[in-house]
Order: sequence, then C-alpha cells, then structure tokens
Amino acid sequence: MATESPESTLANDVSPEIAPASETADAKVSRPQLVIAVLGALSVSHLLNDVMQSLLPAVYPLLKENYSLSFFQVGLITFTFQVTASLLQPLVGMATDRRPWPYSLVVGMGFTLVGLNMLAMAGSFESILIAAAMVGIGSSVFHPEASRVARLASGGRYGFAQSLFQVGGNAGSAIGPLLAAFVVAPWGQPSIAWFSIGAIAALMILGYVGRWYHRHLNDLKANPRKVGLEQTSTLAPGRVYGAVGVLLMLVFSKYIYLVSLSSYYTFYLMDKFDVPVQSAQLYLFVFLGAVAVGTLGGGPVGDRLGFKTVIWFSILGVLPFTLILPYANLFWTAVLTVPIGLILASAFSAIIVYAQELMPSKVGMIAGMFFGFAFGIAGIGAAALGWLADQTSIEYVYHVCSFLPLVGLLTAFLPNLEVRD
Repeated sequence: MATESPESTLANDVSPEIAPASETADAKVSRPQLVIAVLGALSVSHLLNDVMQSLLPAVYPLLKENYSLSFFQVGLITFTFQVTASLLQPLVGMATDRRPWPYSLVVGMGFTLVGLNMLAMAGSFESILIAAAMVGIGSSVFHPEASRVARLASGGRYGFAQSLFQVGGNAGSAIGPLLAAFVVAPWGQPSIAWFSIGAIAALMILGYVGRWYHRHLNDLKANPRKVGLEQTSTLAPGRVYGAVGVLLMLVFSKYIYLVSLSSYYTFYLMDKFDVPVQSAQLYLFVFLGAVAVGTLGGGPVGDRLGFKTVIWFSILGVLPFTLILPYANLFWTAVLTVPIGLILASAFSAIIVYAQELMPSKVGMIAGMFFGFAFGIAGIGAAALGWLADQTSIEYVYHVCSFLPLVGLLTAFLPNLEVRD
C-alpha cells in the first residue's frame, strides 16, 4: 500500500480541501472565522500592486512617442508582461498546493519593485520589454497565492473574499492611469520610480499577511480538523473538465474585450475624437473605476444566488452596450463604458469561485490557471489587436470586439452547483 509523504499530508491539511464527507460527518468541524484584517491587507496590497502594473499601459502614449513605437510594438509590451505572468502562475499554484510558502507574496512584490525601477530607467524598446517581464514575474507569484490566502481567510464566504481581494486590484488599475496623467505625463518616464514608495508599503503589508499565513499553517498542522467545511465536487471528471473549458472560453471573451479598452481606449479617443492625452487618461480612469466597482458585486451576489447566475449576467448582459459603443459620440462613449465596466467586471470573481468549487482540492492550481490564462490571453489579444489596428484602424478594432460577449451563450453548458447559505 502506498504511503503519503509528510509534504503531501501537510498540503492536504492546509489547503481548503478537507477530509471526505464520511470523516467530516463523524467529526464536528466548525467553519473557520472570517478574518477581515487579512482580507483587507490583501485587497490593499493588490491595489498597490496593480497601481504599479497599470502604469505600464498608462504610459503607452508616452513610450510610443519617445521611442517611435508602432501599435504592434505597444502590443508586444503588453504581450511580454501578460505572457510572462501567465506561464508561471499555474506552476506557482501547483507548487504551493503541495508545499505552501507563506512569504512568497513578499518575494513576488520584490520582483514588481525591481521591474518598476527598470521601467523608469529604460532607454530602449528591449529594456522596456525586460522591465515588463520582471513585473510579470511579480504578478505570477502574487495572484495565485494571494487568492489562496483570501480563500483561507474567507470564513466560507468565498465569493465575498474573492471580490474584496480583486476589487483592490481593479481600484489600483483605475488609479494607475490617473496617476500617470498627473505625475508621469508632466514629469516624464523617470518619475515612474517615485511609485517605488507604493511597492515598499506593499512589502510591509504582505509581511504581515505572511506572518498570519505562517501562524495559520502551524495551527493547522497542530489541529488539522480546524479546516472549514468545504464541499467536494460530486460531478464526473469529464463534466468537471468540460465546465472548466467553458469557463476558460468565457475568460477569453471577457479579457480580450477588456484589453481592447485598457490598452487602446486612449488611442481610440485621441484618434476618433481628437481628445488630448491627459483627458484620454481621465476617460480611461472612469472606465477602470467602473470595473473596480463592478468587481465588488459579483462575489457576494454569487454567494447568495449562485455563481452561474452571475456569470450569465456579467458576460452576455454586456452585449447591448458593446454593440452600441462603436457608433456613439464622445459623450455616449464615456457613458457606455460605465455599464460595460460594471457588468463585465462582476464575472471574474464568480468564475474563479465556481471553478474552485468544481475542483476544491486544487485551489492554488485553479487560481493560477485562471489568473494565468487571463493574463496570457490578454497579452496575446493586445498584440493581435495592435496588429489589427495597424492593418486597418483603431476604430475597426472596436467594431470587431463588440461581438465578443456572444461567447457568454456557452454558460448554458455549465452544470448547476448548489447555492450556499
């Protein structure tokens, strides 16, 4: 008979997976407590992390002008960042499923800090790509592990925890372009280094999270049955993998459309409506702010009504607004991006938690897979849309992307999961 190694036993004890139902029925296991301080710390550190990451696309107009870049080269910067992050995230998730590493979040933020300073000092297109890759490595460590810790601190309110964690990131993504407009645009590329202060603050916050995580792991090793009540999937493996495939297609639709706005919205406004750079950054801030607000709603609503319901609404429900957008004037373009951001943003928290409910024993791998796929497909999409804009026009890109939410019809193939109390 095969025996488990101590490492695999520890991983099973400290992951959100619990013992089989027959064991937990005999042992009175209490649901873990909601640890708001940890969730808040993760959300704030996510905000600081994504402020720094969002500086990259926010300074694209500056970099494009300074280095005479084509739209394709702009897309390659995003591609480098997104793909670097996406390739490593599932590997990080799988590794920490087996052997949790409490201070990995600090290490990830260190990579982001280095990449940020490299971007401030970059003097060529190649050095910009290296800086983008360093920031991508930081993301590859940060996101799957932070998502895991958020679930551990959720007290069973998984949707709420994921939404609170992710809203910090989306708020940071919204603030980044605003800071770029008022700091980087007037003071130039070297001023990016000033944002190192945010990275240092995030390192301190994540040090606190790492200490909590370390204590939590030690507590679970001493009292393994203090892990909360977690349902295991009762679906056949083929059904689970099929559902995961559908979820990945929905992420494809969501992130290709989002990257069309996050990477090229400023160029679209400048090209179609002759909007100056700083004003275009403010319009981008409005859209990203709507994304941040929308993110906060998807998880809690999913906790109450079911995550499949949220997925239906957030992907397919945005279609009327995306179809109208390419034909709108400047005022209505700005107005339409608000419901687009609000509705579309509610999807990702629901998708992550739904996928983790499908495979509750592989929480880190699922988080890494979906964050990684989202980053990777956004990077490929940015390069492809940049090439399409070079071949046609930036306006044509938005005509093509307006049909992407139709992919939301695939939600019909997702199995219904039990709604939590």
